[in-house]
Amino acid sequence: MKKILSLVLFIGISCLGNLFAQNQPPANALNPQQKSIVAIAALTARGDLPGLKIELNKGLDAGLSILKIKECIIHAYAYCGFPRSIRGFQAFMEVLDDRKSRGIADIMGVATSPVNQNGSKYERGKAILNELVNAPQGRPQPGYAVFAPVIDTFLKEHLFADLFERNALTYAERELVTVSVLSVIGGAEPMLRSHLSICLNVGLNSEQLIDFIQIIQVVLGKNEAEKAAFVLNEVLGKTAIVIQPEEEAAKAAFPKGEQVNSPYFTGTVWLQMLVGADTTFNINAGNVTFEPGARTHWHVHPGGQILLVTSGNGRYQEFGKPVMKIQKGDVIKCDPNVKHWHGAAPDSAMSHIAIGTNQNRGAVKWLEAVKEEEYRQ
Repeated sequence: MKKILSLVLFIGISCLGNLFAQNQPPANALNPQQKSIVAIAALTARGDLPGLKIELNKGLDAGLSILKIKECIIHAYAYCGFPRSIRGFQAFMEVLDDRKSRGIADIMGVATSPVNQNGSKYERGKAILNELVNAPQGRPQPGYAVFAPVIDTFLKEHLFADLFERNALTYAERELVTVSVLSVIGGAEPMLRSHLSICLNVGLNSEQLIDFIQIIQVVLGKNEAEKAAFVLNEVLGKTAIVIQPEEEAAKAAFPKGEQVNSPYFTGTVWLQMLVGADTTFNINAGNVTFEPGARTHWHVHPGGQILLVTSGNGRYQEFGKPVMKIQKGDVIKCDPNVKHWHGAAPDSAMSHIAIGTNQNRGAVKWLEAVKEEEYRQ
């Protein structure tokens, strides 16, 4: 009997431990702010302003300060140019105005300290580069520096002195911006290889860089992720990550639709409307696809809502109740005027058919964003 009780207790503790582990972010994963830095930099470089606005909201919700996001966009310009960064700032201004109008007070952050101007700017930049690559910059010089010496001067004085000397971002954060932008622009594999190596030198680990690739796949797509993964595998000296085909998307019964451009969603969401509301049926229906980590804000449907989960794994919560795990085949009935949210799991996309019932009772009422700690319960 004692042996049986001991076995039952062991199994119970093991299951509880597994359940706890499944609900915690991996110890070596990028944290939510670092993930947002990757997404913001990548979408700034691509010029995807609707997607960028969604990720800017997500970054602010994750606790990134206004000044830190500004510095990410500033740093991105060195690799993707002024036009992309300026458009990024314009999108950011619109996001901040919208959040302010909704009563959201975002963190301004700590102002950048003045840069030490003592000594040659070229030598200061060279010293920073030495620190980043963990090796002295000796001779012979790279071919481009011999062919066009001025570019080497600009590189040391402006990129590594003017930008990297600013303490608004850590070296690790700057490198996350850098590799994200390089993954977008294409044809820069040697530079991406160098900066992925620098990522390891400044404290990021291989698991975090694998996490970076997964974010690139979600934000940019399979092609960009495959190219970045190939370079990362070279840097790590092993096949650390293989991009799997998006089989679920290929098997989807309904089109994915268009990316949602709305401040009431966190992360990347796609929508294909299937049925429009009319006075005969008083319902609407749409196919909604949430990429990993994406979700709605808290909201209320005066006429209620039905969710039919068609693929992936997700989360659903009604106010005052625990978060529910949902998966393909689940049916959720949300009563009228019940405050709730729903979306994908942190590590899985999720699609559902959302049916708005009794539309004659009024449109959805959008509320505050779901906090990261609420989502991670």
